[in-house]
Formats: sequence, structure tokens, C-alpha cells
Amino acid sequence: MGLNGNPTTLVVAWGFGLAFIFGVVASRSNFCTMGALSDVVNMQHWGRMRMWLLAIASAIIGATALRHAGLIDLDKSIYLRPTLTILSPIVGGLTFGIGMTFASGCANKNLLRIGAGSIRSLVVIIFIALSAYATMKGLPAIWRVTWLDPVAIDLAAMGMKSQSLAELVGRVTGMEARTAVASTAGVLAAVLLIFVFKDARFRRNILQVSSGIVLGLVIVAGWYITGHLGYGENPDTLEEVFFGTNSKSLEALSFVAPSAYALELLLLWTDKSLVLTFGIASVAGVVLGSFVWALFTRSFHLEGFVSTADTRNHVLGGLLMGFGGVTASGCTIGQGMSGISTLAIGSILAVMSIMAGGAATLKYIYWLETRE
Repeated sequence: MGLNGNPTTLVVAWGFGLAFIFGVVASRSNFCTMGALSDVVNMQHWGRMRMWLLAIASAIIGATALRHAGLIDLDKSIYLRPTLTILSPIVGGLTFGIGMTFASGCANKNLLRIGAGSIRSLVVIIFIALSAYATMKGLPAIWRVTWLDPVAIDLAAMGMKSQSLAELVGRVTGMEARTAVASTAGVLAAVLLIFVFKDARFRRNILQVSSGIVLGLVIVAGWYITGHLGYGENPDTLEEVFFGTNSKSLEALSFVAPSAYALELLLLWTDKSLVLTFGIASVAGVVLGSFVWALFTRSFHLEGFVSTADTRNHVLGGLLMGFGGVTASGCTIGQGMSGISTLAIGSILAVMSIMAGGAATLKYIYWLETRE
């Protein structure tokens, strides 16, 4: 097992290592979903968007391969639960998309900027964590549970085991489950890859191509670490357990809820019931990876707010992302890469909403600027 034979320690250590790689690669390639969306909306430039889509395709292929090899059971992840919420991913996704626009980047990008010396992004992450924690356990949690989460479709009552797009395809076509998963994942990945590589300029950009593949494989490795190496039997209850994760199930990278758990651990450090987890370690790993890259390239510099309006927008963006990320069960990485790699219908709905919220806000900001 390694690392003193403790599966939790193993999962946490690997979570930090994978996120460190993610931080270095994302910093080197200027990976940013918000930036990619802004490039498309404002300049019709698809380079960074293609890199993100390539990462998604790589994650889909890798996660499906692990599933078919019997190494992980993605049906046990939070993304594939048989209750398909409708309002939560839409409202949460739209809110997150609006927030990441005001905050000049999603949770992942702000973690990267912290490593490069941005005090502004540190403030954004703190407000993301506060808002996310409140949405999980505070007053906003009551609103979420009362008004949003109940608007859902009980797929189990319809005879479905999960909200996987592959299972839906299998029911419609009559395909066997494994065939449906392989076919659905293959078609979705193929469509993404065709779009990504049809652009000759992107094909020649070795940095973006290699970065997209590596970032997608980091997601796949996360599934393997938490879903295989971290999967076992509780010695006290003899029940199956996923060691080292906050959700008590297998996880890949996501940064909104883990930021809240990280802040909780820092504030209540003496509370022995709180421990390091895969998600908390991944937050630290991204920041350190970005920090190391900033030192290596001599690009580290302290950065603050430029005006009161700048402060207001970033604080508002952080609050919106915290609420939206928890409500939608993930961010541009948590839903956009990890969630979609499971083929979850809810993840697709959440990502479409994030993109819609972000694009609409970008157009609104551009309209205001041209009006002024």
C-alpha cells in the first residue's frame, strides 16, 4: 500500500501530487475556462477553449477505460446518483458563470493566481469558501434544500440505476450496459476531438495540445486514486468505504466545496474530527504548483485591487461562485471535467448553464463598456 499502509494518507498524498501537477501545467499553458470563454465571446478565438475541450475528451476516455477494466465504479460517485435535480444545476450553474466573470476567473484560476502572488485572488477564494460553506450548512443551505433540490426527477422510480447518459442511451436503443457506456463515451469524445483538432493552428500548438491531454489524465488519475486505491473496508464496521474524501465516495478534482472544507480545517484545527482529505490537499497542491512555476519563470509578484469597484466585483464574484458551485455540485473543473467524464446528465446541464451565465455576463459587461 505504501505510505505506512494508511489508505487515507495515500489518497491525500496523491491528491496533493496530482493537483501540484495540475497547477504547474495549468500555469504554464495559461489554462482558464473563464478566459477561454472570454476569448470566444470577445475575440472569436477558440485556442484555450479547444484545450479545455481536449481535457474533457481525455478525461472521458480515461474514466471510461478505468470503468471497463473494473478498476472503479463511477456509479458510486456523487455525479451519477439516480436523482436528477433540475433547478439546482441550472440555477447553480448560471450563478457560478456570472460569478466567475465578475471575479475574472473560476475557482481554479484564482487558486493559480494565489500561487503567483495575487492577494486579490486570495480574497476571492476566501469569499468562495465562506459562501460555499454557508450554502452547504448555513442559511442558504435551507433555501437550496427547500426550493431547488426538490425539483428533480426520480430516475430510480423509472428503473434506472443512475443518471448516466449512457444508461439512457442503452434504454432507448436496447444496447447492453457496457456497450452503451463505450458507445456513448466514444461518440462524445470523438465529437469533441474532431472539433478540437479540425483547427490547424491548434494542432500545431504543442503546448496547448499536451496540456489539455495531461490535465484530462489528472482527472482520470484522481478517479483511480480515490475509487481504487482508496476503496476498501472499514475495519470497525466491515462496510465498504472510500478513504480520504469529504463526499465519502470516489472523487476527482473540484475546487469550490474543497475550498470551504480547507477553510473549515484552518479555522477549527484543534477539532480532531476534521482531517485532511483528497479535496483539501488538491486545493493546496494547485496553489503550490502555481507558486513553483511562478518562481521558476520569475513571474511571481504581489497583486492587489486597483479600485473600489474592482474590490466589489471580485467579492461579489466569489460569493456567487461559492453559492453556485455548491448548488450545481461543482465548478468548471468539478462538473466541467470530473463530472462530465462520468457521462452524468446533471453535469452536462450544469456546464451548459455555467457557460450560458458566463457568456451572458461577458456580453453585458461589453455592452456597458461600449455604452460608456
